[in-house]
Parts: sequence; structure tokens; C-alpha cells
Amino acid sequence: MNITFIGGGNMASALIGGLLQQGYTAEQLHVVEINAESRDKIQQMFGVSAVSDLASGVIDSDVILLSVKPQQLFELTQRLAPLLQDQLIISIAAGIRTLDIMRWLGGYQRVVRAMPNTPSLVRSGVAGLYAGSNVSEQDKKNAESILMAVGATLWVEEEEILHAVTAISGSGPAYVFYFIESMQQAGIELGLTPDQAKQLSLQTFAGACKLASVGDEDPALLRARVTSKGGTTEQAIQAMEKNDIKCKIIAAIHRASQRSHEMSDEFSKI
Repeated sequence: MNITFIGGGNMASALIGGLLQQGYTAEQLHVVEINAESRDKIQQMFGVSAVSDLASGVIDSDVILLSVKPQQLFELTQRLAPLLQDQLIISIAAGIRTLDIMRWLGGYQRVVRAMPNTPSLVRSGVAGLYAGSNVSEQDKKNAESILMAVGATLWVEEEEILHAVTAISGSGPAYVFYFIESMQQAGIELGLTPDQAKQLSLQTFAGACKLASVGDEDPALLRARVTSKGGTTEQAIQAMEKNDIKCKIIAAIHRASQRSHEMSDEFSKI
């Protein structure tokens, strides 16, 4: 496949790097980017063509991946619609429903929506994917193979579920960083150097995630095994329970999902 990325930001760069590692050639990948500095950076990093002109950038492409900011997508679709020649469109713009993208493209139906996350930058991401009924199985396979270049994929049957994907995995890295930040601060207050606190926090988080991922055991069971009666971990967990930490985390994720709904509703009015 020949793939054109419209927008040359971090996520496009991550996907280009991942696809090159999977065996794509630089000649198969193209970028349309209006910022000259970003174009030069992408060309130097990956050796792919990067142009500012939309029309020349999408010629001979089989897949067009929309990787601009959500606020820029409507204006882009107005310029892109007359140029489409049966390409598969993949949008990674948060909060914009496929029906709205199709409408903005003048009724174009061949659209897949993806919700990747920032660990894609280190090939450890996960992306939720949704395709409407008019998208072929081959198109779905192609979209999946592109997103798998930077991590795992998860298809959802109903687009509304992407709000949950956004709240859990899209925004989720920030929750993890927030918890690591808190652990580091506590470590410093307890006498560790900043470097020591960072090393312990990061390795503990990475190790715990790996332990949780290698088997089928529920995280609650894994937590219970670490929590010896009368021990230090029990005191920490009891302090968290007393302050309703779990409930507050769940409420925060619900709020993220709610905001995703709100954003979709706002864009649907355009």
C-alpha cells in the first residue's frame, strides 16, 4: 500500500517509523505537512517525501491517514473531498465521529476511525478502531496492520464505545504518569534522591504491569498477594481506601468519557 499522512506530528512520525520497521519502503510513505520545519525533520528522519501541497501529496495513495488536530479536520476535509479516488480514509482525530467525517467529505463512506495513544511513540501503544458497515473486510485488515506498527489494536462494534477507549487508553497514560509523579514525590520526601525516586517508581510500575500482563489473574488478586496482614502495604491501601482513591479514579475516567461525548456533539454541529 501507498500511504499518505496528512499532518506530520508525533503520531504520524511514530507510525512512519513503525511501518518502516515492518518492511515498508520510504517510497510507499508520503506526508503532507504545511510547516516547513516539520517537513524537513520528517524527511531527514525517515527519508520519505514530505510536501505542502495536498493534491500532489495524495496522488497514487491507497490509504490517507488524517493526523491533524481535531480543530483542523473540518477545513482539511473540505479541501480533500474533491481529491478522493476511492482511497481508504483513516482518522485519528479525537472526538470526531465517522458520520461527521463522512458528511464533511460529501458522503464519502470508506472511513475508519482510530484512537491510538502516546505510548505509540515507543511502539507500545494500543488503538481502538471502528469501521462503519460500508468498510470492507480488506480495508479493516489494512487499517489494523497500519496501527499495529506501533502497538496493539482493539476493534469495537459500536462507535460510542470509543468514548470509553478514549477515557481508558487515550487519556490513560496521563493517569499513569500522575501516579508515577506522586510516587516520586513521596520517595523524595522520604529521603531518596530524585534519581533514586524516579528509578524505583518507574521500574516498580513497569514490573507490576508486566506481572499483570503475563497471566490471567485479576489485578485485585495480585494486589491481595502483596498486601500482607499488618504490613506496610496494608497500611498504604487502607489509607487509599479511607480517602476513596479508587472511587475518585473511576469518577475521573467517567468524566473523561463524558468530555469525549461532549466534544463529539460539538463537532457534529459543524
